[in-house]
Amino acid sequence: MRVKLLTHTPEPERLVAAAARLCYSASSVEDLLQQDGDRREALLAKILAVGHLSTLEHVSFTFGVEGISRACSHQLVRHRLASYSQQSQRYVSHRERFETVTPPSIARDPALVEIFEAAMQEMHRVYGRLMEAGVPAEDARFVLPNSAATKLVLTMNARELLHFFALRCCRRAQWEIRDLAVEMLRLARGAAPRLFAGAGPGCLHGACPEGAMGCGQADQVRREFADL
Repeated sequence: MRVKLLTHTPEPERLVAAAARLCYSASSVEDLLQQDGDRREALLAKILAVGHLSTLEHVSFTFGVEGISRACSHQLVRHRLASYSQQSQRYVSHRERFETVTPPSIARDPALVEIFEAAMQEMHRVYGRLMEAGVPAEDARFVLPNSAATKLVLTMNARELLHFFALRCCRRAQWEIRDLAVEMLRLARGAAPRLFAGAGPGCLHGACPEGAMGCGQADQVRREFADL
């Protein structure tokens, strides 16, 4: 898996703070943007604490993602308040050996790896035979597995990112999308540390929202994301 923060709204924390101040100020937008760092940091902490999150919708972050499986991307696009551009299996042929993602539960057992890789090779052989027979890629792709790797560009605003991180950084999330979410959070914190300082699974700031289905390791999770 390869994840890169491609771009984001310039000075995202400054803009969010200005939007929040505008709601309660008669000052011009230009004046609202001129706020010292300490006051801005205090204001961001306040709006995050009270849930004034509409102001976070003014800034967005765009990520490039490669080497995730189609199983992962199908989960990812369920987050509808986002924009996605994904590599097409209709227009991009996989006549050459297609890249796959191997789950850790398989990768740790050589016997299972052998079975898995044999299945992938057979699917690739069938795909190639269909293409050679003149079947268009849009139909030949029907034999490609969920493990087939894909790449995409995705954009989310900061409010949706907080929601995404709360759900997908949880240890109850499927392992691949959790790995993706944690890496996206690490990159987002680098670009806007105050906006995302408290971002992560729901148990960081209270009881586990999973209830009886939780992992039972909230303290360890909190340490993990404090050190991210």
